Amino acid sequence: MKLNFFSKNKSPEKSVGRQLLEAERAFRKGISSLRDLIAPSAMKVESNYLQVSGKYARSFFVLTYPRYLSTNWLSPVINMDIPMDISMFIYPMETDVIMKKLRDKVGQLQATISMNQDKGAVRDPMLETAYHDVEELRDSLQQGTERYFRFALYFTVYADDLPALDKISSSVESALSSKLVVTKRAVLQAEQGFNSTLPLGADELAISTNMNTGPLSTAFPFVSSELTSNDGILYGINRHNNSLILFDRFQMENANSVVFAKAGAGKSYAVKLEVLRSLMIGADVIIIDPENEYKHLAEAVGGSYLGVSLNSNSRINPFDLPKGLADEDPADVLRSAVINLLGLMNLMLGKLDPTEEAIMDRAIWETYATHDITPQSDFSTAQIPTMSDLVEVLGGIQGAESLAQRLSKYTDGTFSGIFNQPTNINLDNQLVVFSIRDLEDVLRPIAIYVILNFIWNEVRSSLKKRILVIDEAWWMMQHEDSARFLFGIAKRSRKYYLGLTTITQDVSDFLASPYGKPVVTNSSIQLLLKQSPASIDIVAETFFLTEGEKYLLLESEVGEGIFFAGLKHVAIRVVASYTEDQIITTDPKQRLDIQKAKEALENQ
Repeated sequence: MKLNFFSKNKSPEKSVGRQLLEAERAFRKGISSLRDLIAPSAMKVESNYLQVSGKYARSFFVLTYPRYLSTNWLSPVINMDIPMDISMFIYPMETDVIMKKLRDKVGQLQATISMNQDKGAVRDPMLETAYHDVEELRDSLQQGTERYFRFALYFTVYADDLPALDKISSSVESALSSKLVVTKRAVLQAEQGFNSTLPLGADELAISTNMNTGPLSTAFPFVSSELTSNDGILYGINRHNNSLILFDRFQMENANSVVFAKAGAGKSYAVKLEVLRSLMIGADVIIIDPENEYKHLAEAVGGSYLGVSLNSNSRINPFDLPKGLADEDPADVLRSAVINLLGLMNLMLGKLDPTEEAIMDRAIWETYATHDITPQSDFSTAQIPTMSDLVEVLGGIQGAESLAQRLSKYTDGTFSGIFNQPTNINLDNQLVVFSIRDLEDVLRPIAIYVILNFIWNEVRSSLKKRILVIDEAWWMMQHEDSARFLFGIAKRSRKYYLGLTTITQDVSDFLASPYGKPVVTNSSIQLLLKQSPASIDIVAETFFLTEGEKYLLLESEVGEGIFFAGLKHVAIRVVASYTEDQIITTDPKQRLDIQKAKEALENQ
């Protein structure tokens, strides 16, 4: 047999083209592609986890779901502060195919139920529930209100070492099992699970569950807690997702806020930061300061710092009346002033009995009348009476001798002067701080009441965007009249463009007052920082906290807590810039260092 071999020489043009292609291929092998840049340097696959460039990774898949899925059931996992990749694969299924399978399933269920009835067996609730569910689904599919899908859900978590990976894995499994969602680790499929959660759209695990539109919609992943707006100031950082908490309190139904925290938790720091940022957007701020904590802030921004004490020159007359109220009846204004003075008398003289209160009411009206201030007269330019005038009037009323004698302590006795002289201060500055640190404890509730009444008169006289801060507000809750007055301000402040901020560390005393809880409910913004174990139960009851939120408040660091705005709330971390921190810090050591640096600079 003869074999003939034929060879065919290639044309010169084709030979050159082939050489160019080989050269191009060799050139591309030496160029780094995007895949080379993002690929890990090394990868080690174990039975139920893998190592990727030194990081440990483990994948999970969801095996079964409960009969009912609540909205946002995936939120606890998404909001975990851990590195995680999540993949969802949704495969639409043809409705006619599903309808045929469901029809067959209904036939099986009906036949089983009928056979059990013929045998006289006790009814099986599981069979009847399944039958009703299938029939309801058939109706929805036939009407077009539902679609049918196969749904696959995978997670891959990451950690720096194996113990940390095990801890994170247990947290994820516990969070899902609390929702009755059963997960499994991708044992012997670690690489396939890892690939399935990469942004490649490759479902290498292929473990899915049948699900219709309703339950599938509850798995919508973008449900991380968010609390931000386009206006307002920065309150802090959202600890759920590190987003900014920007808010304008004056856009709420009311601009009031409450701040509850234990001593040293950062409540004054947070409020001073809010005050500083509110000043920048044009709001006026008035502060009642019990411990001289706001003095440095007032000096830094050029505010007025007024010391209210027996030895200071600052005086406020409790008989002052608001000015320039064109839309209010003078008779109502005067009547309101008399009611407030009656409340003040209950603080100064102790709780008055009905007879004493009636005598005092008559005496106050007569005191105003001696200066031609009556409901029918124009008292806008009248001379305002003082406490001495009231004592003089009481001395001329039969049965009022005891009241006059007890009140003389504030006109001629130990506490004379502070509430017995015409007002010599004004609120013309953008920031005004009233310091009551040097007042005796017995005078503090009285002084706060008088100051608040003076501020309230000024607020009613001119409409401005204002914030009123009352630090250690539990002082006012110790007495019914002062607590009622504070609640009245909280309830009426919106009408006068005022935002009331009440701060307290003694939560139990504040909420024990019958007016404490109404003040909270009339505050659209609440800030809860670290709480003590003794007060956490009453705080949780007042704000309807979950067990997780209670634990968060007990374990929070300084400046961390929960921020409520209306019906929404998020975990917050209060942050300040270096310059802001130097102005508002309440840390004694840091304040001392700043003072030393200031003195050294002045001595140079």
